This record gives sequence, structure tokens and C-alpha cells, in this order.
Amino acid sequence: MALRTGPAPAIHTTTGGMEYAIVAAPKRVTDQLTAIFGAAIGAAADMVVVPTCQRAECDLVNTGDKVDEEKDRLLENFVAWAVAVCGRLSSAGYWCDYIDPCSGLPMMHKTTQTPYSEVEGLSLLLGYRTANAGCCKVVLHPKWGTSSYPATLFARAPAEAIKAAIRGAEEQIAAAKA
Repeated sequence: MALRTGPAPAIHTTTGGMEYAIVAAPKRVTDQLTAIFGAAIGAAADMVVVPTCQRAECDLVNTGDKVDEEKDRLLENFVAWAVAVCGRLSSAGYWCDYIDPCSGLPMMHKTTQTPYSEVEGLSLLLGYRTANAGCCKVVLHPKWGTSSYPATLFARAPAEAIKAAIRGAEEQIAAAKA
């Protein structure tokens, strides 16, 4: 995927510090989503992508127990958030799913072995730069560099419904922590 051209979408921040954007899926992404989700998504042209990033407490390109623990923590944060957002969207009658950042595979519609690349998605959708780290590509967050954890949610819903689901999910997560 090529780097995004044109104005970047607005970046929002959750109360938990996760950054996200709500982006209408361009054709290059809808083609990939059709390969990943197939008939489950219906008209891929209606897809909205919600790329997210969390700031890591360490450089995630490194290896070791500290990095593994941080990746696990960030994964758990994203999954709790995505489950809450998808639950609200599904309850409102909208199609949605999220990607397991470890495998690149969908978590709700598990009918594929075609992975989604978080790094390529952030590059195309938000214009983030990438770098090679050994045998894999990593995203270079504009403020956090490689101390960032990307993950993505997809929906066929209006932006306002997604924003409402995110607000509700944040309230739900905050209440669970209290």
C-alpha cells in the first residue's frame, strides 16, 4: 500500500489515551476487506476503518520479557475497547469486527485466513511512515515512533454511531475499573 495523499483524518483520543481516527475505506482497503471478510460485509464500499494506536512504555521493536508484557497489556486494552465498541454497534444493528493485531485476522467473523496489515493500514489511511525492523515492517508513529501499538476496528455504520459507541465503551470500561 502506498502512503496516504491528501489531508489526514482527524485524530481523536479516548479517555484511556488510545488515539483513533474514523476513516471511510478507500478502494485499496475495500478490496482487501472483501478478501478478508467476503460476503459477511456486504457492500465493502460502505466500510469505515477505525485505526488506533496506543503509546507503549517501551520501544516495541526490541525483544524481551518487558516488551512482551507491554504488548500483552496493550493487546488487552485494545481488545476490551474493541469488544465494548463492537457490542454497542452490533446491538444497534451495524456490522463490525476488529483485527487481532498478533495474527492480522478478524476476531468476530472468523471465516478467513487472509490477514490485515496494521502497519500498511496506518500508512495508507493516516500517512504514517514505516521502517524495516529485521524481517518485518513497523509503523513510525509521528510522536511515539516505534513505541506505539496499532490495532484496527471496522464497521458499516455512520461516523456518529461509531463515535457514540466509542463514548459508551469508554464509560463502560471506566465503570468496570472503578
